[in-house]
Amino acid sequence: MDIFNGLTLIGGLSLFLFGMNIMGQALERRAGGKLRSLLGRFTTGKAAGLLTGLVVTAVIQSSSATTVMVVGFVNSGLMTLRQAVNVIMGANVGTTVTAWILSLAGIDSGSWYIRLLKPSSFTPILAFGGIILYMFCRGEKKRDTGLILLGFATLMFGMETMSGAVSGLGELPAFQKFFIMFRNPILGVLAGAVLTALIQSSSASVGILQALAVTGQVSYGAAIPIIMGQNIGTCLTAMLSSVGANKNAKRAAMVHLSFNCIGTAVWLTAFCIARGIFHLYFLDEPASLLGIAAAHSVFNILCLLLMLPLSGALEKLVTSMVPEEKQTEEYMELDERLFAAPSIALERCHRVTGSMAELSVASLKEAMEALGALTPELADSIRLKEEKTDYYEDILSTYLVKLSALRISAADSTEAAKLLKIIGDFERISDHAVNLLRAAEEMADKDRKFTDTARGELQVLCRAVGEILELSARAFLEQDLEAAAAVEPLEQVIDRLKEEMRTRHIRRMQQGGCSITAGFVWSDLLTDLERTADHCSNIAGCMLDMAQQSLSLHEHLREFRDGSESFRRKFQEFREKYVLE
Repeated sequence: MDIFNGLTLIGGLSLFLFGMNIMGQALERRAGGKLRSLLGRFTTGKAAGLLTGLVVTAVIQSSSATTVMVVGFVNSGLMTLRQAVNVIMGANVGTTVTAWILSLAGIDSGSWYIRLLKPSSFTPILAFGGIILYMFCRGEKKRDTGLILLGFATLMFGMETMSGAVSGLGELPAFQKFFIMFRNPILGVLAGAVLTALIQSSSASVGILQALAVTGQVSYGAAIPIIMGQNIGTCLTAMLSSVGANKNAKRAAMVHLSFNCIGTAVWLTAFCIARGIFHLYFLDEPASLLGIAAAHSVFNILCLLLMLPLSGALEKLVTSMVPEEKQTEEYMELDERLFAAPSIALERCHRVTGSMAELSVASLKEAMEALGALTPELADSIRLKEEKTDYYEDILSTYLVKLSALRISAADSTEAAKLLKIIGDFERISDHAVNLLRAAEEMADKDRKFTDTARGELQVLCRAVGEILELSARAFLEQDLEAAAAVEPLEQVIDRLKEEMRTRHIRRMQQGGCSITAGFVWSDLLTDLERTADHCSNIAGCMLDMAQQSLSLHEHLREFRDGSESFRRKFQEFREKYVLE
C-alpha cells in the first residue's frame, strides 16, 4: 500500500461519512411529520417506547442523533425520564440496521440474480434516479427523496472505495500484527470506543470495521470487542448535548452511557469466560461483512434483553448519580438540541406560544377588570404577565429565526413564519393590557370617574373584546377554524362600537357631562381595546391562511369580508348581541 492508496482511503472515508450524513438529514426531513406523530405515542408504554426508538433510529440512521433528540425532549418537558429509558434502549437496536445494509457490499456470487443485490450493481441506478429527482423536480418531498438516494449511493460508493484502498493491507506484516493486538478484548473495546467517539457515529464506525474486514485480517475475536467498544463511544455525543441542560436531560444522557457501559461490561466478561473455557474456533476466522452486521445486532439485542427488566433500577441509578437541583422553573424553555428534528422543534414552539397566548389573553382580561376595580395585586399580576410575554417573544423569535436558517421542509418553513407573526400579535395584546392598566391608575390617581352611561358603554365593549380574545385564543390553541372565522365579523362590530362610543363621548363633553381629562383617557381606552381586536383578527386570519397554505393575510380577510354569506350572518349576530343603550 502506497501514498495513493492512503489518499484513496481518505477520499472513500470522506464520501462514506458525507453520504451517511446527507441521507440521514434527508430521511429526517422526509419523515418529519411522522416523527411528530411518533412523539405522541411515547406515553403509551414500554413496548411503544422501544419500538419508537428503534423505528426513529432506523429512519435517521443514527442512534446518537436519536439520543440527542431524547435529551432535548426531556430537557423541554416533552418526555419523562422513564419514557426516555425505553426509547434509548430501542435506539440501540435500531442502529444495527445500517450494518446490515452495508453488508450487502460483501455479496460475492456468480449468480446474476444474487449479484443484483450487490450495491455496485444497483447504486448507479439509485444515483441516477436521485439526481433526476433532485435537479429536475420542484416538489420538496421529491427533492428530499432524491437526496436520500444520492446519499445512499454516495455512502455505498465510499464504502467500496475504502474497501478497495485497504485490500492490499492484508499482505503487510505490520497490519497483521496490528489486528492481532486487538484480540486482547480490553484493547479492542478501547479502540472501538475511541474511533466511535471521534466520528460520533457507531453506524459509521461499524462501516469502517466492515471495510477493513475485506483484508481478511480482522478476525471475529478482534471484531467483537471492537463492536462492544463502539457502543460506549457513541455515548459521547449525548453527553456533550446534555451540557447546560436540566437535571432530567443529564439523567437521560447518563441512561445512554450506563446502559451501554453495563451491557458491555457484562457481555465482555461473558465473552472472555466463554473464550477461556471453550475453544471457540470461529473467533480465529476472518470476519465477513455479514458476520460483523450479525455480531453487532446480536450484541445490542443481548444488551436489551439484559437491561429491559432492569429499566426501573437503571432509572433509579441515574437519578442517584445526578441529584436533585433546588431551582424553580418559571418559564417553558426552548432547546436547540431539538434542531435535530425540526418538525418536533416546531411542535415545541407551538406549546411555548400556547403558554404565551394564555398569559397574553389573561393579562388583557385582568386589565379590563382593573378598569372597574383596580387593586395593587391586580396591577402586579398584569405587569408580571406582560414581562413574561416579552420574554417569550424574545426566545421564540430567536429560536424560530435560527430554526428557519436550517434546511427545513417548506411546510415547516411556512409554520415557522406563521408563528413569528402570531407571537408578535400576542405580545402586543399584553402591551395593550399594560396601557389599560395605566389608564385605570391615572383615573384613580386623579380621582376621576366616568359617568354611569359611559361605564355601561365600556362594559359592552369589554364584553365584545373578551369574546374576541377567547375566539382567537381557541383558534390558535385548538386549531379551531370555526372560531377563527368568527373573529373577523366581531372585529368589524368592535370597530363600529368604538366609533359610536367616541361620538357619544364627545357629545357628553360638549354638554358638560364629562371632564376633558376623562375624555383623553376615554379616547386612549377605546384605541387600546380596538387595536386588541385588530391583533385578534391578525391571529385568526393567520390560522385561516395556514389552513390554505397561504401567507396572504390581508387578501384573505378582504375576500372573506366582501364575498362570504357566513361573514354577513355572523356580523349581524354580533351586532345585535353588542348594542349600546
